[in-house]
Amino acid sequence: MNGPTPRHLLHYVTRRLRLRRYLQDPGDGRPQPQIPPQGLLWALLVGQILRQSSFHAVEALVRSAARRRLSIPAPFSDDALGYFTERLDPGPTRQALLSLLRGAKRNKAFDDCRWIGLAIDGTGAGWRTHQGCSLCRPRRNAQKQILGYQHSFVMISVVGTGLSLPCDGEPYGPGDSEYAAGQRLLRRVIGSVGKRFAQYVVVDGAFATAPFLHTAGELGLRVVARLKDNLPELLAAAQQRFPSGPPATVFQQGPDRVEIWDAEDFDPWEALHWETVRVFFYRQHKPDGTVVEAYWLTNFASSTAGPRSLFRMAKSRWEIENQGFNEAKSRHGLEHICHHHANSLLIGWLLTILSLTIERLYRLRYLRRGTHPIRSSAELFLILWVNLFRPCSADSS
Repeated sequence: MNGPTPRHLLHYVTRRLRLRRYLQDPGDGRPQPQIPPQGLLWALLVGQILRQSSFHAVEALVRSAARRRLSIPAPFSDDALGYFTERLDPGPTRQALLSLLRGAKRNKAFDDCRWIGLAIDGTGAGWRTHQGCSLCRPRRNAQKQILGYQHSFVMISVVGTGLSLPCDGEPYGPGDSEYAAGQRLLRRVIGSVGKRFAQYVVVDGAFATAPFLHTAGELGLRVVARLKDNLPELLAAAQQRFPSGPPATVFQQGPDRVEIWDAEDFDPWEALHWETVRVFFYRQHKPDGTVVEAYWLTNFASSTAGPRSLFRMAKSRWEIENQGFNEAKSRHGLEHICHHHANSLLIGWLLTILSLTIERLYRLRYLRRGTHPIRSSAELFLILWVNLFRPCSADSS
């Protein structure tokens, strides 16, 4: 049958993306497994791509007439998935994700852009009224009463290339922080893909701290960070200088008119070991009259990256919000807790990230070959569902 099907997708994952060994040996920690790990892992991944994120939904799929087309050898229950994810080592899944990044760059997926960026940001992913695992972070009201428990993690994604690929996640529990988890995550990813994979990291103002900026520099990355009131002296100096005088550059970004003010002679704060700080301020005029303004800091020299490049790097941070967290939460159940266990939660987040990356490489790199238009994620989702329940041809083998 022509067109995308779950079987074709599995062939793409095992042959083209070279994840056959990972599916066969994903780090299964069950002492005496009765169900092979490949069937359980593939069921979780294809369930995410089919937007069936809960364990109950995956169980319904593998117990339906569609199981044969999903290439899953035997049915199983949602309890089997809980037991499996509790004991699955996250290391092989992380390595599988990073191997996809290295393969994408090797296959020239990012050759059309000058700058490859990495965006880092944190999010909440699951709320419970009672504490049930080591990742539960208490949330209190003004009277210090506990309202419930939030689960949080930091994600990293390739941005600024036209192909947004989430590639890893790092949880943080009580006593930990978002930017500390971000440093661990950045070190792990660059340690695997190499210092020459990307040129910059773009972050929100919460990460504009001296330890994080120094960590990025040690890893060979320039930083583009939002400048907010957590750096009051630098922000006040930037507001005093900008936007007085004419902008350094004015250009059209689609239907919007963008004005940028730029200077690289600001003094660093005491803990920052930079010689100077470059600050730029943009004012984006939209056709409906809305004006968007923001201050950013960077250590890119003006001779290396001009104002237009900095503006595009700053805007690439929204990819991790829109194509990362928003899509994962609205379509793939990122905030749904399938099984309240710390390792199970982490595995669920990593498999969601892996499914997003597989779907985008399949849809935007593999299926786009030829002259036909690129399918949207909604179109691919519907095609897979239609082909999932078509009658199977007789097996004559």
